[in-house]
Amino acid sequence: MKYLVVGGGGREHAITAALARDEETRLAAVMASKNPGIAAFADSFLLAKETEIERVVEFAVDQRVDLVLIGPEAPLEAGIVDALAAAGVPAFGPTRAAARIETDKAYARGLMARHGIRGSPDYRGFSEAEEAVRYIRDHPGDLAVKPVGLTGGKGVRVMGEQVDREGACAYARELGGPVVVEERLVGEEFTLQAFVDGAHLVPMPLVQDHKRAFEGDRGPNTGGMGSYSIPDHGLPFVTRADYDDALGIMGAVVRAMADEGTPFRGVLYGQFMNTAAGPMVIEFNARFGDPEAMNVLTLLDSDLGAIAWRCVDGTLGESAVSFRPEATVCKYLVPQGYPDTPGPSQPIDPGTPGAARLYYANVEEREGRLWTQRSRTLAFVGTGSTLEEAEAVAEAAAAGVTGPVRYRRDIGTRALLEQRCAHMRSIR
Repeated sequence: MKYLVVGGGGREHAITAALARDEETRLAAVMASKNPGIAAFADSFLLAKETEIERVVEFAVDQRVDLVLIGPEAPLEAGIVDALAAAGVPAFGPTRAAARIETDKAYARGLMARHGIRGSPDYRGFSEAEEAVRYIRDHPGDLAVKPVGLTGGKGVRVMGEQVDREGACAYARELGGPVVVEERLVGEEFTLQAFVDGAHLVPMPLVQDHKRAFEGDRGPNTGGMGSYSIPDHGLPFVTRADYDDALGIMGAVVRAMADEGTPFRGVLYGQFMNTAAGPMVIEFNARFGDPEAMNVLTLLDSDLGAIAWRCVDGTLGESAVSFRPEATVCKYLVPQGYPDTPGPSQPIDPGTPGAARLYYANVEEREGRLWTQRSRTLAFVGTGSTLEEAEAVAEAAAAGVTGPVRYRRDIGTRALLEQRCAHMRSIR
């Protein structure tokens, strides 16, 4: 079986590594720049932007791949799955219409409203910035201001936390439109990802991502500085009722999309805020999260390729998916100055990962040395029978890197988790 992985980041390195566990698997890749981790697994690769759809399709056909797995969201928005299907190449991922669950926030909120699916905050969509500004100024409560389209995890401004009311108005003007304005949700975030075959969902372990750039959850939002999961695949501040509620919301969304003629196949990612009233939807993504993919795929015991095929042909069942009952901690290393002012490309030494898994992201290899780029550089994932063991493995590996990079040492620590639990207790 030959697979093509589209994308060149840490998420795609994790996807490639998971596929490569089957020794009979052959791999090809398309990536904007050469990811040394992916290249080590691939028989062949094309250096091209993932949104150059015609080139990707041509490469897939030339390589005679059996199935394409798409990592990032941009090519999904550009219709890569549709174009591959037209060329007779199956793909693990949603069509352009189904990917709107991520790429169009107004569509996602509208879908939930049309089908009476709970979990959506009060929201308004505006085609022009000045309409949004008037609403923000007149609204008595705190709000979240979001662009309708893709943001890379960095495009939200929250009143009362990051900016004041006039700052929110200025951000709406900066976006220009269309804009979605929602009530600010208060609680603890968690991620629930699920494999989906158009009708059936099989969930993955819960993960909590850390978007803020600096320790103590300070600084601007990033693409994600790291994440963790615990051995029972839940989270201590998410009750069983909360979990069932979140999974029920995702199931209802999948059924609604099928009813509207846009069945979803691939990975559906639900980002939830666990509030006093239960889980509320922050957003949906139409693919694996980054870094969350590294947590769950490191634990995956089943054959990822076989799961992807079942999603494509509509035969997914729970028996096809299993994860090891271990904790994971992922710590991302990023260039100094990231995300706002990353410094120029400089060499780093990744050291010895020890027991951790090393996943390369936005890094370049030159004459045997690794060089930083402008985005997240590489990640270490530690595993263990407890959160403490997993964190110690990830921390030891991250601390061994030398060069102009930094990371959040608090991710995966018991102290930070206890803060999350205490916050949840305080609002319930």
